[in-house]
Amino acid sequence: MLPARLVRTRLPALACLGALTLAGCSAGGGTDPAAADDGELAVVASFYPLQWLSEQIAGDQATVSSLTPAGAEPHEYELTPPDVAEVAEADVVVHLSTLQPSVDAAVRAQAGDRAFDAADSARLDLAFRAGEGDADAADAAEGAVTDPHFWHDPMRMADVGDALAGAMGRADPDDAAAFTANAAELRAQLGTLDEEFRAGLADCASRDIVTSHSAFGYLAEAFDLHQVGISGLAPDTEPSPSALTDATDFVRAHHVSTIYFETLVSPEIAATVARETGAQSLQLDPIEGLTDTSQGSDYLEIMRANLADLRTGQQCS
Repeated sequence: MLPARLVRTRLPALACLGALTLAGCSAGGGTDPAAADDGELAVVASFYPLQWLSEQIAGDQATVSSLTPAGAEPHEYELTPPDVAEVAEADVVVHLSTLQPSVDAAVRAQAGDRAFDAADSARLDLAFRAGEGDADAADAAEGAVTDPHFWHDPMRMADVGDALAGAMGRADPDDAAAFTANAAELRAQLGTLDEEFRAGLADCASRDIVTSHSAFGYLAEAFDLHQVGISGLAPDTEPSPSALTDATDFVRAHHVSTIYFETLVSPEIAATVARETGAQSLQLDPIEGLTDTSQGSDYLEIMRANLADLRTGQQCS
C-alpha cells in the first residue's frame, strides 16, 4: 500500500487562484510543502511549540514548516493566502484549536482528515474566567474560556508527541516505526525536563508567580505554583485599571518579590506593577515563538532558562 502522500492528488487552495497564482504559493512561516513531493511527508504546524514537537517526531522522515513566522505573536496572526495554500497541500496539519482563529478556519476549509488537533491529547482541563488572574479546574468555571497553553507542562507535550507520532504514521505507514521511536526518545527527554522542574521548584520562598499574561496555568498546576496573570489569556489584551490594582494589591499582600515579563509583547504591563510595588522584573518566556531575545534556541533550552529565572524569582534553594 502506498503512503497517502503519494496517492493523494494535490489541489491548490482557492485562496491561491488569480493574481497570487502567478507568483506561486509558499507560506511566509516556513518551507513550501511542495518541496516534500520527492517522497517525504510534508507536515505543517500552526506555531512554534507544535513546530518543535513535529520536528522531534519527524526526524529525517518528514519536512516540517510553521504557519506563524518567527517573531510573530500567534494569538493574533492572520494567515495569508499562501499560508492557506500550505494548509491545503500538507500531508499533516498540526494545530491547536481555539488558539488561532484564522488557522481554525483554514483547517476546517482545507485540511479535512489530514488535520491533527493537539487539544485532543493535551488534556486541556484548565479554564480562565475574565476578571480573574488564575486558571482553575474547567468543571468549576461555568462559561469560562479553556486555557490552551499546555506546552509549559513537559508531560502534556509528551502525550501530544505520542498522539502525533500515530497521526504521522497513519499518513506514512512506511515510516510509522521511526515516528514511534522518535516519540519514545522525546518522552524520555521531556521526562528529564519534568524531573528538573520538580527538583528545582521543590523548595521556594514563594509559590505565587505574577505574570504579565495568564500563559502559565499548566506550568503552575504541574509544579505546585499559583499563577496570577495581570492580563488574560491573550498577551495583547490590555488589562483594566481594576486588574492592575488587583495585581498590585496581591503583590503587596503576599510579599511577591518578582514580576515576570515575556517575549513577543511589550514588558510595560509587568514593569508598571513592578514599579508600583518595588518588585524586580525577570523574563518568563511563554515560548509562543522564537525571537532574538529568547533565552535559548529551542523549546528545551528556553524551558530550562525559564526554570533558572523561576528559581531566582521565587527564591528557591
